Amino acid sequence: MSATIPLPATPLHDTTYRTCPRSGLQFEARAERLMIANAVIAVVALLVGGLLAIGVVLTRWPAVHWLAPDTFYMVLTAHGIDMLIFWIIFFEVAVLYFCSSTLLRCRIATPNVAWLALALMLIGAVTNNVAVFQGGSSVMMTSYVPMMASPAFYLGLILFAVGALIACFVFFGTLVIARREKTYQGSVPLVTFGAITAAIIAVFTIASGAIILIPTFLMSIGWVKEVDPLIYRTIWWAFGHSSQQINVAAHISIWYAVAAIAFGAKPMSERVSRGAFLLYILFLQLASAHHLLADPGMSTGWKVVNTSYFMYFAVLASMIHGLTIPGAMEVAQRAKGYNKTLFEWLRKAPWGNPTFSGVFISIIGFGFLGGISGVMMGTEQLNMLIHNTIYVPGHFHATVVVGTTLSFMALTYFLIPVLFRRETIAPGLARIQPYLFGLSMYFFCLVMMGAGTLGVSRRHWDMAFQGAALAYEWPGAAYLMMGLVGIAGIAAIAGGGIYIYVTVGSILFGKKLDSGKVSTIVTPIPPTAPSAAAQSYGSAGFAAPGTFMLAMLFLVAFVLYYFINWKYLGQLWGLS
Repeated sequence: MSATIPLPATPLHDTTYRTCPRSGLQFEARAERLMIANAVIAVVALLVGGLLAIGVVLTRWPAVHWLAPDTFYMVLTAHGIDMLIFWIIFFEVAVLYFCSSTLLRCRIATPNVAWLALALMLIGAVTNNVAVFQGGSSVMMTSYVPMMASPAFYLGLILFAVGALIACFVFFGTLVIARREKTYQGSVPLVTFGAITAAIIAVFTIASGAIILIPTFLMSIGWVKEVDPLIYRTIWWAFGHSSQQINVAAHISIWYAVAAIAFGAKPMSERVSRGAFLLYILFLQLASAHHLLADPGMSTGWKVVNTSYFMYFAVLASMIHGLTIPGAMEVAQRAKGYNKTLFEWLRKAPWGNPTFSGVFISIIGFGFLGGISGVMMGTEQLNMLIHNTIYVPGHFHATVVVGTTLSFMALTYFLIPVLFRRETIAPGLARIQPYLFGLSMYFFCLVMMGAGTLGVSRRHWDMAFQGAALAYEWPGAAYLMMGLVGIAGIAAIAGGGIYIYVTVGSILFGKKLDSGKVSTIVTPIPPTAPSAAAQSYGSAGFAAPGTFMLAMLFLVAFVLYYFINWKYLGQLWGLS
């Protein structure tokens, strides 16, 4: 379809377009530089956060218990913010520019404003990190009042948020340019539609953050007397939970992109997939109520509605994507002749390609570990048992690390030759990296949730409470689980280190590749380009029996795990 788009014969603007010979993607020069800058800063933030993770893991490991309390909370604060905010959002901004300018084959809107956004984000990230490492802002990512950080802590987050908001509007402006200059026909590609979903959620998220962080900043400098803690928590989670839903929409868009690029796969149904993205916009923010179930300020009716009907609509959206993306891969594989058995299509998939393996490991881990545990946490009675235990970070590592971070890592292996025009160094290490990182995180999340089920606290520096007047004796299984958390965490950090080594080494020392043809005008998409499916509209059908069986396996696992947890609920009934 895209090849039939009427294109201008003369350049409309002072810019150039480079056609990648490997993928057929066309990069506008100014957008390309912005993508590279945002992606590079993201990897630097990941490196800092990964180094800090060593201190967190080795301190929570009871046999090692490395850092002193004040240092531990400082490191934990910086680790959470660098990983959950700076690494992910810098990378997501690069993804937004890719999904608009590159997939829609148009110039980026207001590139100078986009550079301003990048500068604000970078200044904000550095300001926040400096404030934390100075030692007076160890308030964790949630930074609940009345526990106060230094003014620079809040100012850094506000500057970063303003920059990210500007980047979202640059993305929306680029969509307007693409529509006005008719660089695509019909609806935008599904991958771009998913990015639009992420950007819409981002605007809501950043607005929520501004509503609560600006008064808190004014309180830190003495201009506001107080901020109500209950109001703070309620509005902060409209920001905190929703920021993770930006990640969900973004990494699911990447899943669709990789399916299209690696297999030439079209979605099983464009309408169903787009409807699932719309469910995210309507219900994901409301589902953040499961963070507030222990708060006395919320009515029972509000909690029930938000954690049942609204949350289940959001879960339905993820389950749809979890079915349609592997299904699209299966349909494409069967069209190539891999249909002798129920799972030949999966067995013949390119498991040695880190882009594919990373995404598939991400899909399975996000669904089975993050999805099932998230629904369980949304049940009010069960939430009362585990809301302040280490089960919670076990859950969000399954969603944010296995789901989002591993997806971004997988996309990076595609972008190194395509965007950075370098050959990947150490291809053997690149092949094993998704397996080492992803499977280590699987185990990390499982044993962390197991320790949380036994009651191990979420944030406390010393699970043994040594020296406390009223000591508590944990069962030996709790210490075993936390020891396994330490071992799995170090293995995952090693996997992250390999990613940094391969990525940075490839960009700096990888063999330079052919940049491709450069033109002052947009050129048609070659019909055989690997990226053609990602830049067009269309459905592929529902003939995916193997995926259906995987979906039934997920359903059985979901039901079993959900009802096993009611055994633990019985422990709470005894207190009534």
